Amino acid sequence: GNVQIKLDEAAANPDGSLVENAEKRVKANNYKLLPGHTYNKDPMVTVLKGSESSYVKMTVTFTKAAELDAIFAPNGADMTSIFAGYDSTNWISKGNTKDTSKNTRTYEFWYKEAVAASNGDVALDALFDKIVVPGFINNDQLATIKGMTITVNAYAIQANGFANAEEAWAEYSK
Repeated sequence: GNVQIKLDEAAANPDGSLVENAEKRVKANNYKLLPGHTYNKDPMVTVLKGSESSYVKMTVTFTKAAELDAIFAPNGADMTSIFAGYDSTNWISKGNTKDTSKNTRTYEFWYKEAVAASNGDVALDALFDKIVVPGFINNDQLATIKGMTITVNAYAIQANGFANAEEAWAEYSK
């Protein structure tokens, strides 16, 4: 079968505001993070025309996981709390994993249903539309996460031949 997707987001300035008159979506943005500020970030997957019915998932990986856990102590970082506009009816959270050797934490989200795009591109709802840096973070804490990256990836696997998304993603992970 044939499954093709693309992942993009709205063009944003380093202060998080949207780029004026930006007609094209982009692959990445760079931000200057400040406590209490909100940044436009709307990762969106499009299943491309001609694709078979497929399951779609997205992962969001934060670097500087240990530093983020220290900032959000004593319970550690739950970075989903900074996602504004996250709709759990469309994107199902499948939890997160911390990789101490890489100092990263990755969150996984599955789209609510299989998606077919036989007659045209199908743009799925954005995973979230903004990132909010909590106001309680001070400048010293912010300095510990300087250079932090947030990497969003998207994946799709053909639905045909699998009983459900769990079976499909289990096979994908092999």
